[in-house]
Amino acid sequence: MPSFDTVIEPNLVEVRNAVDQSAKEIGTRFDFKGTSAAIELADKSITLFGDSDFQIGRVADILLAKLTKRSVDIRFVDRSAKIEKIGGDKVKQVVTVKSGVDSDTAKKIQGAIKQSKMKVQAAIQGDTVRVSGAKRDDLQLAMQLIRKTVPDAPVSFNNFRD
Repeated sequence: MPSFDTVIEPNLVEVRNAVDQSAKEIGTRFDFKGTSAAIELADKSITLFGDSDFQIGRVADILLAKLTKRSVDIRFVDRSAKIEKIGGDKVKQVVTVKSGVDSDTAKKIQGAIKQSKMKVQAAIQGDTVRVSGAKRDDLQLAMQLIRKTVPDAPVSFNNFRD
């Protein structure tokens, strides 16, 4: 039975390269000279450091530009965390890199497929959603439906089996 997996997986090598390039640019830019502006990557979280909220915004802009240049979808980056004060007049923000389909998104995908009355089934398996059906054409229609259903998440499809 043909099937595929719906996943949210960033290219972590390209994310690391973008963070390294951002750190290099922050070190050489004139407007960041003598400030505490920096960027660090730890596992799947990126920490932005700066002297003010404005400077954190500039560091984030540099990061997003580098991610875009390296063909990493910026929807992988979740900047919803608050900007925290750390010692003195310094601030930081922890930005997470989304990976894996969260349970709310998975339920949304599964519900949309059930409501569409297509002849495919969706099963939540950990942080992926496996969609299986009798015909390849139905699976391709399911892919289009999933992209329309979850426009705010950078979903991709892998493990296609015939």
